[in-house]
Amino acid sequence: MTRIWIGFTPYIVVSIVHVVALMLGAEAVAAPTKLLLMPCLAAGALWAARGTGRTPDITLLIVAIVLSWLGDGAGTFFPWGPTVPLMLLWFGLAHLVYIWLFWRRLALRPLPAWTLVYALWWGALLAVLWPHLGGLAIAVAAYGLVLGGTAAAAARCHPLVLWGGVFFLTSDSVLAFRLFLPEAMPGWTSPLVMLTYTLGQGLIAAGVVATVRRRISARAELTR
Repeated sequence: MTRIWIGFTPYIVVSIVHVVALMLGAEAVAAPTKLLLMPCLAAGALWAARGTGRTPDITLLIVAIVLSWLGDGAGTFFPWGPTVPLMLLWFGLAHLVYIWLFWRRLALRPLPAWTLVYALWWGALLAVLWPHLGGLAIAVAAYGLVLGGTAAAAARCHPLVLWGGVFFLTSDSVLAFRLFLPEAMPGWTSPLVMLTYTLGQGLIAAGVVATVRRRISARAELTR
């Protein structure tokens, strides 16, 4: 079983290098490693999913990872466009894919009552940031809805997916304050954004693959 998950090793290594580079202020290392994160994660997920066939669940996971990669590299891939709105666009699309995947295909339980906290989080975040959002207020509010929707939908899934959703939401919450209230955020919150982001994405991918493999094993047992 360990060999199944060894494909995630490059993602883990690149994530550590990237976060450490941010901590040390080594932008020459941080910038390229950021663009390597999602390709490494996609490769790791495909490796771990070997033998499961071309399931729609893995396909949707890869689509969400690719959209996240476009969000990560918005400033690099689309230098002619406004970076923050493009980030919101690509990550918003990624979250819509994740919501569909978690809610419609990977759900293991009803929506827990405690996920109401995500609605409270959305309201509190907007209440604090709204005066600073300017022309992006509606876009940020809409993005917050899909981000919270991802975290809530993840709570119906494998524990790894659940915690992945929590870390992803934490990452984007800290990032929102860094973007719109930078004077209130100390320097160490930059590596914190990427630490929680890489944890979130990695846990989601691992949880999706684990769910797919478990379901295939259960079906195989039933046919024996």
